[in-house]
Amino acid sequence: MDIGFIITIFLIGFIGSYISGMLGIGGSIIKYPMLLYIPPLFGLAAFSAHEVSGISAVQVLFATIGGVWAYRKGGYLNKLLIGYMGISILIGSFVGSLGSRMMTEGGINLVYGILAIIAAVMMFVPKKGIDDIPLKQVKFNKWIAASLALFVGVGSGIVGAAGAFLLVPIMLVVLKIPTRMTIASSLAITFLSSIGTTVGKITTGQVEFLPSVIMIIASLVASPLGAMAGKKVNTKILQVILALLILATAIKIWIDIL
Repeated sequence: MDIGFIITIFLIGFIGSYISGMLGIGGSIIKYPMLLYIPPLFGLAAFSAHEVSGISAVQVLFATIGGVWAYRKGGYLNKLLIGYMGISILIGSFVGSLGSRMMTEGGINLVYGILAIIAAVMMFVPKKGIDDIPLKQVKFNKWIAASLALFVGVGSGIVGAAGAFLLVPIMLVVLKIPTRMTIASSLAITFLSSIGTTVGKITTGQVEFLPSVIMIIASLVASPLGAMAGKKVNTKILQVILALLILATAIKIWIDIL
């Protein structure tokens, strides 16, 4: 493994983790296509879809730790929401990651593309008034939250993503959670999800450890920086950035599938 490969992997991890900390996502929506497409552009070794999903799973585990730590103060972490959605997505992600071993690379990319399209559509649904709700008065349907988290967990476990790119629009559009609470709580839920995904990927031999270590180092540096930046950015701008990011990724994945 040469220095060019190490720098490339580190930069992919840094950029993805900074954005993930800022937007409340694990970063796989960014890093999955980056790991898949960028190394070959520079003449470096290409990863398979299974390897990319494994590396992404491990990296997300550490990226979300940094993000949650940065949001630990201010009342942004909704413990009840994290509990219901976190346990459900943990179960779903473990099941999905075990099942992914039996899928083809095309099948994994297809699942990823479907999830990205669903998330992109939801992000463009109007979200009027959610940021006017005081954080202490936030309410949500616990069983709808748990059921949707289980569904997200299975899908995200398959592709090695922690599912926050789909959790965030669900929390904003369906559960009506204020943007900053959504960002902070989704990082905590994503952390729980990534435990199940990571265990499943490691036990099925889908993790390349050296690239994963490089991504972890980048995540621990960049994710807290992104979270601090996210606190200062207008919530509407955060929503638009995430929507465009998910849409662009969905388009790229579907172009390759078709």
